[in-house]
Amino acid sequence: MKLIVGLGNPGIFYSGTRHNVGFQVVKNLAGAQKAVLKKERGVRALSARAKVEGSDVILALPLTYMNLSGEAVFPLLNRYGSGPADLLVVCDDLDLEFGRIKIRSGGSSAGHRGIQSIIDSLGGNEFSRVRVGIGRPAVGAADYVLSHFNRNEKAALSAMINRAQECCLSWISQGVEKSMNIFNPKESKNE
Repeated sequence: MKLIVGLGNPGIFYSGTRHNVGFQVVKNLAGAQKAVLKKERGVRALSARAKVEGSDVILALPLTYMNLSGEAVFPLLNRYGSGPADLLVVCDDLDLEFGRIKIRSGGSSAGHRGIQSIIDSLGGNEFSRVRVGIGRPAVGAADYVLSHFNRNEKAALSAMINRAQECCLSWISQGVEKSMNIFNPKESKNE
């Protein structure tokens, strides 16, 4: 069973912030599949089962705070008998310019505490992740990730979330390697 987890912080205060873009991608994916995210008994997450691209998939949003995401992800993997290779985590990334999408398998957390929590809980880093670029401010990264998108960013937000959602669908149907070839190349300025 494949598991796609969107990272973010629960609660209305964090809704729509840059740090919650992973939540937004998975919520949109659930909506497109007409899957209803519900509290899962015995697991600190909202989840929904869906048939996506011909595969059974669990879509999930941890109800832990970002820095404790592993406390929700590890039990979900155990519940569905899935391993790290079946896991795709969608998260924000300060080191990618706003709107850029990248997918990869394995690697370090690159300072993302939600990813680090999952690595620590699983005891390894061999899971895939879709990184959604939110850009990096000159100063004040902690406040920046918890702030809302500005007017110009909001105008482009829907397209960014749709592209990240397409990347998730590609991961399900084609795997991480082919998805990397599709989504990771940087577009030229002329396109």
